[in-house]
Amino acid sequence: MWYLNDWFPVLLSLRVAFISLVVVVLFALPLARILGLYEFRGRDILEAIFTLPLVLPPSVVGYGLLVFIGRNGIVGKYLADMGITLIFSWWAVVLAASVVAFPLMYQSCRGAFASVDSSYEKAARTLGANELYIFFRVTLPLAWPGILSGVVLTFARALGEFGATLMVAGNIPGQTQTIPLAIYFAVESGDKATANTLVAIITIFCFLLILWVNRWNKKYVR
Repeated sequence: MWYLNDWFPVLLSLRVAFISLVVVVLFALPLARILGLYEFRGRDILEAIFTLPLVLPPSVVGYGLLVFIGRNGIVGKYLADMGITLIFSWWAVVLAASVVAFPLMYQSCRGAFASVDSSYEKAARTLGANELYIFFRVTLPLAWPGILSGVVLTFARALGEFGATLMVAGNIPGQTQTIPLAIYFAVESGDKATANTLVAIITIFCFLLILWVNRWNKKYVR
């Protein structure tokens, strides 16, 4: 039976997806630009590290996060000394979603920036424009369709994150239970009504999001 308080997983998933998206964009956008412009020793290693969560099983990513932010983890023990506990909190959900979604945004931005015709940037430089102006007024608008696709993919990936979230945040109703977790445990308990409702909500939402992006891209090209 579907009740009003069962909307918590939906609201938490949306909140986590939005916050994760902001975090990922703030890091992925400048990193993709910098690594695309400059050649330096170790760049390939950095890019491999950035892409690693995309190919690793989510449970492995979750375990890696536990090693870092767990109560006895590399970073977690220092946070615990300051009275901060990330593990099994909704902030752990945000962290897990951000880590697994980051490669999608990074790769999309790298591809989008690489597709920009450098002659426009060179022309702007000959006219005296500085690099910051060129980025926001020339490069970013030309790369925007690819970046927008990355934004949508990142949001959808964060919205649907399951494995890493379960490892670092658990399934705590009213605290860390997201839509994927709620669906899994609803199926496990035989609550098909809740599972069907949540599956319908996330499927319709993602479908409308992708449909909107596709139509926007068509208008942009025109």
